Amino acid sequence: MLPTCDSGPRLRWFTCTPVAFGGGPDFFARDSGLLCRGFQALGIESKAVMPLPGGEGDEADLIRTEYANLESVAWWRSLELDGVVLYAWGSPRFRKVAAAIHEAGILLVLNQDNGGLISPLCGPVDWLREQWILSGQGRGGVAWLRFLRLVLRGLTLGLVVTDPLRARHLKEGDRIACVSPTAAGHYRRWCNIWGGSELASRVRVLPHAVEPSFGFRGAVKMRRVACVGRWSDGVQKRPDLLMAVVAELVANDEAVEVVIVGDRTRDLELWHAGLDEGGRRRVRLAGRLDRGGLADLLAASQVFFSPSAFESFGIAAAEALCCGCSVVAAKSVSMASFEWFTGEASGSLAGARDPLLLLRALRAELAAWERGERDPAAIASCWIERLHADRVAAALLSDLEVGGESGTASGARD
Repeated sequence: MLPTCDSGPRLRWFTCTPVAFGGGPDFFARDSGLLCRGFQALGIESKAVMPLPGGEGDEADLIRTEYANLESVAWWRSLELDGVVLYAWGSPRFRKVAAAIHEAGILLVLNQDNGGLISPLCGPVDWLREQWILSGQGRGGVAWLRFLRLVLRGLTLGLVVTDPLRARHLKEGDRIACVSPTAAGHYRRWCNIWGGSELASRVRVLPHAVEPSFGFRGAVKMRRVACVGRWSDGVQKRPDLLMAVVAELVANDEAVEVVIVGDRTRDLELWHAGLDEGGRRRVRLAGRLDRGGLADLLAASQVFFSPSAFESFGIAAAEALCCGCSVVAAKSVSMASFEWFTGEASGSLAGARDPLLLLRALRAELAAWERGERDPAAIASCWIERLHADRVAAALLSDLEVGGESGTASGARD
């Protein structure tokens, strides 16, 4: 049973992003906009806040304001809020926004949308591995130059300037919300260095929310692999790996179907045209789907495959889990959420980002479905409870002990 705010004064929890993104339906389908909807589903008064300029597509539940107001204690105090979830990445650039909310006497939750390797102090070996991945993983000699630049920047400017400024930002929060258990572990290590055990004790796991339309519908699951990505981004989404793995999968499994969702790049279309007749029939380039179409696809698929080099969270994989899919990806320091995603009999990780190993993991996952070792209803139930927007909002309030007859919070710092 989810907590509601039917008794006592109605709570007011807003979300805020200090960047002028679009404020239409897509904004309210993820991250700060979707958490706003999660609060609303609990009967809490909630709006999202962003700076000007606005757009014609802005929804009614969005407040646009001058950026100076976001740094104004008086402006935040005038809203008479119980709490704010600030999506500002712990960036020193936005510390004054966090400080204004805190000084206004409002509970403040600081969302950290990353895998946790924000500094060499989080773990030097893993941090170096991530810098290599972010540099392009050896795709040409330029990658080495990028890698060296990232490492030198992190070991100099990062340690001397960025880390202490980030610490000042995070000390403004009542909670430091990380999107996966692995990320939370990295943050606790870093916070212990910069603020001691008291700062580290504020770190919590608070995943990004998933829309309630993504759920298991009791439908028969097809022997289908779904892949969702922004395939024009070759460095992050790795369409080259996608094509290599999928081509081998369908060449040796005449019963499997693969649906690839996302922009149809020229490389993908040329690759698809080069498959044999059976491959072209069983591999579909679906292009971009609306949210309902994507939910329908995932609800009827068995496996979600991500070839990505790095993901701060992996919202498409999270949506797939809520639809009862299992997940396949590579084990990597830059895919922090995926060890969590696959830890409930809900997927498999390849030992490395290698086409052969990923192919083996996909085949193993499909075989697990065939043997009855994957229960879509159980997968969906587990992850809906953790990831649907109302559950994420409820978990946050429960952790802060917000609600009850008084409608007050007991988790605030003095």
